[in-house]
Amino acid sequence: MRPIMRLTIPSRITGSIRPPRAGILLGGMMALLLAGCGSSEPDYYTLSTWPGAAQAGGPLTLKVRTPGVASYLDRDYIVRSAPGSKLKLAKDSAWGEPLADMIGQTLAQDLQQRLPSTNVFTQTGAISTEAQAVLELDISQFAQDADGHAELIGALSVTRPDSGPSMSHVLHLVASPDTTTTGAMATALSKLLGQVADEAARQARAMGPMPIPAAMPAEAAMPVPLTTPAPVPLVSPVS
Repeated sequence: MRPIMRLTIPSRITGSIRPPRAGILLGGMMALLLAGCGSSEPDYYTLSTWPGAAQAGGPLTLKVRTPGVASYLDRDYIVRSAPGSKLKLAKDSAWGEPLADMIGQTLAQDLQQRLPSTNVFTQTGAISTEAQAVLELDISQFAQDADGHAELIGALSVTRPDSGPSMSHVLHLVASPDTTTTGAMATALSKLLGQVADEAARQARAMGPMPIPAAMPAEAAMPVPLTTPAPVPLVSPVS
């Protein structure tokens, strides 16, 4: 009879097996690569022009100064809402250019459509001419309100360049976006800028064009020739 051999299997492994160091480094690099692939560029949005009624009248030239925008709105991401003292940002959405410049350019385009006989230009544009009227806009709210509506709060002024201090028109405009997306909010805010352009065009038409100084008559514009005295004849002394 052959002897029976018994194998004893330990109940636990008392030692520990460490993975190779190269494996740890490779795993860390893969994690970093996967994290980098997960991040993406935000979606960029712009304001669009909003059509209005085109009417004659108004100054010959109108300059839109760069609007004043509250500092809390000037951020890398779009401010969706500001209920109370807490800001809510759209972390996957951003404006395509600085907000103040974009508001000024969009407002100028809206005004040009409403005032076809007026040359409308922005403060930062390439056109340099004397303005018969100046538009100033100050914005303190340009986002969604607590009820999800697009809201614009600010003050508007359209004046003569040399008129001195004047009263501003207080603005509080609200529009309902079609959906809850950031794109729908940008469209609703564009609609509110169109309403600002409606009010600015009304003020500009009421102002009317500045009178152009009448041209001087041709006779008055001609230089007066200098008269030369007649020569005095020389008289020779009588000898």
